Amino acid sequence: MKKSRGFRSGTRNILKKPIRERGLPPLSRILRTYEPGEKVSIVIDPSIHKGQPHKRFHGRVGTVLEKRGRAYVISVSIGNSEKTLISRPEHLRPIR
Repeated sequence: MKKSRGFRSGTRNILKKPIRERGLPPLSRILRTYEPGEKVSIVIDPSIHKGQPHKRFHGRVGTVLEKRGRAYVISVSIGNSEKTLISRPEHLRPIR
């Protein structure tokens, strides 16, 4: 039988938390608001599947374009191209 190539295929070792960070994230990470033009880093939280960007964007830095419902539209440059992705704030962290 052919191997599955689904959306979250192959994330078993990539999206794994350290033992002391397991479980749900703190509420401050979920309730944080971002303004358009603000830089954010994309750190996928494997405990929350909803609003999760693709694993190729894990660890990248992007710019917030707009808010869409509970999620944010983020522009990320990969190589010479600009990609836009929609992600919830649980998977975003502000750049210091």
